[in-house]
Amino acid sequence: MNRKTLVLPAVVGLLTPVLAACGGSDSGSSSSDAIVVGTTDGFTATKDAPAPIDPAYSYDVGGWNILRQTVQTLMSQPKGEGDPVPDAAESCSFTDSGSERYACKLREGLKFSDGNAVTAEDVKWSIERALRIKSDSGVYGLLTNIDTIETQGDREVVFHLKTADATFPYKLSTPVAGILNPKDYEKDKLRDGFDIDGSGPYTFKAAVKNDELVSATFTKNPNYKGSVKVNNEQVVLRSYKDAAAMGEAIDKGDIDVMTRSMSPAQINKLDAGTDKNVNLVEMSGLEIRYLGFNTDAPSVKAKAVRQAMAQVVNRDELVSKVYGQQAEPLYSLVPASITGHSNAFFNKYGDPSVAKAKSLLTAANITTPVKLTMHYTTDHYGPATKQEFEVLRQQLNDSGLFDVSIEGTPWSTYQTAERKGAYDVYGMGWFPDFPDADNFLAPFLDKDNFLKSPYVNNRIINTLIPESRREADRASATGSLNEIQDDVATDVPVLPLWQGKQYVAARDDITGVAYALNSSASLQLWELGRGSSS
Repeated sequence: MNRKTLVLPAVVGLLTPVLAACGGSDSGSSSSDAIVVGTTDGFTATKDAPAPIDPAYSYDVGGWNILRQTVQTLMSQPKGEGDPVPDAAESCSFTDSGSERYACKLREGLKFSDGNAVTAEDVKWSIERALRIKSDSGVYGLLTNIDTIETQGDREVVFHLKTADATFPYKLSTPVAGILNPKDYEKDKLRDGFDIDGSGPYTFKAAVKNDELVSATFTKNPNYKGSVKVNNEQVVLRSYKDAAAMGEAIDKGDIDVMTRSMSPAQINKLDAGTDKNVNLVEMSGLEIRYLGFNTDAPSVKAKAVRQAMAQVVNRDELVSKVYGQQAEPLYSLVPASITGHSNAFFNKYGDPSVAKAKSLLTAANITTPVKLTMHYTTDHYGPATKQEFEVLRQQLNDSGLFDVSIEGTPWSTYQTAERKGAYDVYGMGWFPDFPDADNFLAPFLDKDNFLKSPYVNNRIINTLIPESRREADRASATGSLNEIQDDVATDVPVLPLWQGKQYVAARDDITGVAYALNSSASLQLWELGRGSSS
């Protein structure tokens, strides 16, 4: 078999959950061995971010990929795609016609990993803790529509919402809504470092050096009761400094699975099928990349400057030069495969045009070239990020309308600097909390948005977002969602660039790889197992 890539459609739930393998494996591992997974995600405890994996703080894909294995939520995203399903809960549902009262009943006999019972009061305490702490990551914004939480006995929890929200079941599937043991966490303070305790599929032990997590060991939790079947006894997640080091590890057999983020060159090499022992799985993804703007910063405060950048940027060229077939141009914050998507930026700006951009700046009396710095993170979104920003810089500078420089910063410093407004223009990625258009719009535009953006659009906040959330049939929310996207294209508080596919590479004796990631880029380590190669 020459081509080793298994391409999965958006609804992977229709496929058999085993990666078809070809050729033998030289790993020599027995079925009792821990499965070792590599990642380039870094986990560092710093002065500004001392609690990187506390559910009340963590709001990046790497941290959530640790928490989803260990901290249980009432609801969870199912294997494949679809509406969230009960996990810690036995059942959950809206109990009114207006989507403002949501009731859940816990599974009977639910326990934390230490054997203590999980109660409705623990659920209430955990969610109220996140809302009370209000960490600067902004993750608590997912829960701010909760008005009050009441408990009825040990197993029933009722959420009273401020306004209708058909997406609330999805929000209860995110780690910020994770159920914590009050004896392990303080109610009004984050838990520093790398300790986690919960009732999820695995227990967790971190190996830490110089305040950095080197590896994480996930061991099957015998007390877990929930919706997933755990197909292994232990998984070790190892963090590598870059894609090259991770690639060497899988070549040597030091790791069994390679996840985000591989380089475009690595993906192309594996796609060619030159390694008989490693398969590449291509999956539909919802990752997006965009430029964010501090709309109070002098260099980009004028809307015309941001509009001119939107008019000049050539997404087709950017994707072609940097990512090839591994990404697609994106003309909205909402990916093309999500209900409610519109090509708002293309509808407004059409094809790239220096002449149109110049007219925008001239009409606003903006002196050219506009001087600004674009910032990017060097170690969080993959090794091609620097090249991406080099292409963007060249496009803008070649127009003669801009004088752009670029600057890269490690993620441990970058994320806190962005939240403090240190950057005028900055590159970010977004891996959705859940696969709904609301989650590609509200986190950027609503009150308490995670970017800490000074941009405020009261029509979006007070009218359009609430209107869209009233619609349980998400297709019926398209009108409001399209209006939000049109406003974003007009005001350009963010500039969408592309949406990407996602990939996992695995050695031939590893099964379940087709489900190792869901469309939101969430790791599902429980799906992995060892089996005979075919």
